[in-house]
Amino acid sequence: MRKPFFTKASLAASMALVATMAHVSPALSGSATGGATEWTQLLNNGELVTMVSKSTEQINNQVTQITQLAEQIQNQLRIYENMLQNTAQLPNQIWGQVENDLNRLRSLAAQGQGIAFSMSNADDVLKQRFQSYADFKTNLPNGATFTSTYQNWSTTNRDTIAGTLKAAGLTAEQFSSEESTMSSLRTMSQSADGQMKALQVGHQIAAQQVAQFQKLRGLVSQQTTMMGTWLQSEQADKDLAQVRREQFFNATTPGVRGGQTMEPRW
Repeated sequence: MRKPFFTKASLAASMALVATMAHVSPALSGSATGGATEWTQLLNNGELVTMVSKSTEQINNQVTQITQLAEQIQNQLRIYENMLQNTAQLPNQIWGQVENDLNRLRSLAAQGQGIAFSMSNADDVLKQRFQSYADFKTNLPNGATFTSTYQNWSTTNRDTIAGTLKAAGLTAEQFSSEESTMSSLRTMSQSADGQMKALQVGHQIAAQQVAQFQKLRGLVSQQTTMMGTWLQSEQADKDLAQVRREQFFNATTPGVRGGQTMEPRW
């Protein structure tokens, strides 16, 4: 059976990073940790909604930043490719920068996987706690859920990267962790052909990640908007119920007019 492009350790690390940057408990990151049920029991409904709402906004901003970083790496790798075309081999100092950029690219891809797990689990947690959220229309096509959509995104992203590596005669395992990535790059740095192959593969993966992160950003934005609409609907229902309670308890007893005076009749 083919091993995943990212190891469980790298996924756990990336999910912890997402949780830290977004101020979310690591248990939010999910079904992968098995801690979601315990985590939800620690928070009341108001705390849960507040935490998830703030986190989705922050993660949305984080995906935007990651997309911009991937674009920068893509452009930088193109510069390295042009440099290599004009020289026999990149100097060690320049190649060190290449290694750093490619390792950053691997890290960004892992962070994207962590974000997908986190947002998928946030959707599951809310559906477990709130029936109104579970019944809320998401406007996703073909009856899909955010959970399944994030899973499809993760699978597609991993397969795309693995396919690019395979086409270049590389394996996903060679780029599954920082240690294996750096080891592979050191081997490839020994020849101009190896350097060029690493740059070309890196540039292709960077371009793929820019496209994939744009899709992820759209999905996170859609989920954030849906959550906001649901919260507004919930608050509107609460406000209406409060107004009705106040009207009921503050209503004055109507006076009795026009009736007969009660007096004994003999």
